[in-house]
Amino acid sequence: MTNLLQSRLNVRKRTLTVCVLICLILILDACASEQYPEDHEQLSEEERLVIRFSHVVGEETPKGLAARRFAELIKERTGGYVEVQVFSNSYLYKDGEEIDALLQGDVQIIAPAISKLSELVPEWQVLDLPFAFDQVEEVFDYVQGPVGQELFARLEAKGIKTLAVWDNGFKHITNSQRPIQAPEDMAGLRFRIMPSEVLYQQFRQIGAEAENYAFNEVFQLLEHEHIDGQENTLSNIISRNLHYLQNYITISNHGYLGYLVLINRAFWEGLPEEVQDVILTTLEEVTEWQHQVAKEMNEQNLQEIEACQCIQITYLDEEDRELWRQHLQPVYQYYEDKYGKQYVVSLPRFKNADQ
Repeated sequence: MTNLLQSRLNVRKRTLTVCVLICLILILDACASEQYPEDHEQLSEEERLVIRFSHVVGEETPKGLAARRFAELIKERTGGYVEVQVFSNSYLYKDGEEIDALLQGDVQIIAPAISKLSELVPEWQVLDLPFAFDQVEEVFDYVQGPVGQELFARLEAKGIKTLAVWDNGFKHITNSQRPIQAPEDMAGLRFRIMPSEVLYQQFRQIGAEAENYAFNEVFQLLEHEHIDGQENTLSNIISRNLHYLQNYITISNHGYLGYLVLINRAFWEGLPEEVQDVILTTLEEVTEWQHQVAKEMNEQNLQEIEACQCIQITYLDEEDRELWRQHLQPVYQYYEDKYGKQYVVSLPRFKNADQ
C-alpha cells in the first residue's frame, strides 16, 4: 500500500514538473515573440522597427550586395521586427545629399565613400593620398589603429557613429583621349572626381582638370563628352558600363576606395540594447564577407576588362608607380600643412621606410 502511494506521488511530481517546464517554455516563447515577432507580415510599419539604408551604387557591386545581405540577415534574426529597407542607385539621395539626410534623421544608415566625408571631417582625406597603400589590408590596419580611432571619434562628435568599414579595392584611371602611362600623359584632360581637396590637388599636380560630380551623373557626362575621364574601382566601372564609353584604362591602383557604414548617433542611442547587439554582430559577419566579395569581384572584373577587347589597357609596373609617387609628393605636403603631419607619418609607406 505504501509503495502504491509512493508511486502515485512520483507520477504527480513528474506531471507537475512537466507542466512547469511547459509553462516556462510558453512564457519564454511569448517573451521572445514580443521582442521579435515571428511573422513580420502581420506587423504594420508602425509596429516594426524600420531602418532606411541609402547608398548610391548598383545592387550588384560589393557595397550593394553587402547592404542587401545585411538587410536579409537582420530580418531573419529578429523575426522581421527590425526591417532594414535598402535604397540603392541614389534612389533616395545623391552623393552630396546623403550625409545631410543622415544627420537630419531622414535615413538611418548610409555607406558613403570615405572621400565624401571631407566636408564633415576633412582629416579623413588622408585615405585619398596617392599611392599611400599597396594592399587593402594596410588600409584596415591603419583605420583600426590610433589615427583611425581618432578619425572615428571626430565623426561621433558630429552626430554620426561608424558601424563598419567596407571595401571596394583600388581605383584606376579611364579616359577617351590617350593611353596614360606617365604623370605628364594626364596634362589637359578633364576628370570627374569625388568631393575631396586632396583628390583635386592630385589631378592639378599632374596638369589635369578635376571636377566634382555625383557618381550617378558620370555616365551621361562621359557620354556627352563633358569630361574626358574618371577614376574608379573596376566593380564601379563595370557595373555602370563606363568602360564602353572610354577608349583607355590604366590599371594604376593609385588610390583606395572604401566606405564607412554610418548610422545617425541619436537614432543608434535610442535603439534597445538587444537590437544594437544584433546589428553589430550581423555587421561584423557581413563585413568579413563583403571584404572577400570585393576582392573576388575586382579580380573577376579585371579579367572581364582584359577579355572584352573594348578598351586599351595600360599597366603600371613598380618603376612607373615610383615615378608617380615622386611627382605627387607635393600633395602630401599640402595635406600636412592643412591637417597635420601625424596623420601622414602613420601611413604604411612611411612606417615601412623607417623599418
